[in-house]
Amino acid sequence: MSIEIEKKYRLTAEQVSYLEDELANVAANFVGEEFEENMIYGGGVLDERNAILRIRTTNDRAILTYKQRIENDSDIKHQIEHESEFENVTELREIVENLGFMPRLVYEKRRKTWRLREVEIVLDTLPFGEFMEIEGSITAIKEAEMILDIEGFVAESETYPRLTARLGTKVGNVIESRFPADN
Repeated sequence: MSIEIEKKYRLTAEQVSYLEDELANVAANFVGEEFEENMIYGGGVLDERNAILRIRTTNDRAILTYKQRIENDSDIKHQIEHESEFENVTELREIVENLGFMPRLVYEKRRKTWRLREVEIVLDTLPFGEFMEIEGSITAIKEAEMILDIEGFVAESETYPRLTARLGTKVGNVIESRFPADN
């Protein structure tokens, strides 16, 4: 079983600028930048387990992810996570829907990724705000916070799907959070 451990923060524009400068100052390795569309599926056994399937598409790949939250009292979330990459997103969607899972949410995201020691750090821009996620062990996350001098940053406990459900727009049976077409 694979467990994802990460901490999320909601950011101001000033904090984003600070972090981009600080990541350069501490010689974090910039991995890259990409645009994503994330489609969240639910229904059946997923609803019973409080789990989701996500199909994430970027310019050159499609990734199917199963996530199931492990409840805890920490601001560092733990989730069961399994991922696999697929070549044909259209066929992948057909398979998922033929298994009885239906699209519930769609959100778009612009993501910049860095590696710093034992963590992955991402700066995400979504239609409803700016965020950072640090993924790694609890110790490595706390170390990254100290290195970046962000121990005072406030953690965000809501997932992107929950934020989309609350802040998105209903289009048919799906709640969407997309960037304006001219961006």
